[in-house]
Amino acid sequence: MTSPKPKIISLMGPTAAGKTALAMALYDQYPIDIISVDSALIYRGMDIGTAKPTPAELAAYPHKLIDILDPAQSYSVANFRHNALHEIVQSIARGRTPLLVGGTMLYFKALLEGLSPLPTADYTIRQQIESDAGQHGWQTIHARLAQVDPVSAARIHPNDPQRLSRALEVYLITGQSLTELTQIQGEKLPYDMVQFAIAPQTREQLHARIELRFKLMLEQGFEAEVAQLIARGDLDANMPSIRCVGYRQMWAYLSGDISYDEMVFKGICATRQLAKRQMTWLRGWPEVTWLNSDTFNDSLTIVSGQFKE
Repeated sequence: MTSPKPKIISLMGPTAAGKTALAMALYDQYPIDIISVDSALIYRGMDIGTAKPTPAELAAYPHKLIDILDPAQSYSVANFRHNALHEIVQSIARGRTPLLVGGTMLYFKALLEGLSPLPTADYTIRQQIESDAGQHGWQTIHARLAQVDPVSAARIHPNDPQRLSRALEVYLITGQSLTELTQIQGEKLPYDMVQFAIAPQTREQLHARIELRFKLMLEQGFEAEVAQLIARGDLDANMPSIRCVGYRQMWAYLSGDISYDEMVFKGICATRQLAKRQMTWLRGWPEVTWLNSDTFNDSLTIVSGQFKE
């Protein structure tokens, strides 16, 4: 008789849904390790605008994979999967239950399903593609892609240089198309994952929570936080860290590109759009149990059932 796989629990949901509060309440009651699944919380010095738990909260409720990177550094889905698997193994070895908490759905997907064997970026090839595009236009790059990977070319718009460049780069590195490589299944997660998602009952409630939290961030000093990032001198608006929702809009305001009121409006809108994308992912997610943000104790009881089996 084979022994059962170790259990891990995931707590997913849109931004501002109350995931962190629920995770901390579970930590108070059960032997868990909280592992962050959030592409913004990885950055040091980006605390207010990411709604990162406070230093006091992190001292009382340690989170893995928070504050692991400088905002100038890059971090891939593959990096996350490697780090998360390491933390899961360490947690299980200590006799604890890993609790994966966050809203970066691509990270959850990579963890569950594994990654296709795509190559890492080759900056020499990428620079050559961009140089060719500068001379002949991105339409020419699109035509080249259509010859070697017609499926990707049909999916990617000629005015989308980032995705065009990546698709052609993959072919030039490997000799195989992006379409072929993404059909190869990665290594699936070798654990039983029990999946929960938390959200308010209505979109209007979620929008209200998002607006309230964004305005609270402003009161807490979000503007000064981004001003410090700008003052470093080694960051720019195109870096993945600064493209995080809220930061991009505050950066534009502090750079004189938009007014304060525009920054607030665009910041809230961008956060709502993020939440919409997260909810779209989750509605098609297999084997997920939904929790209601507005009935906290009921949600806590439902997840707690996993520790009593």
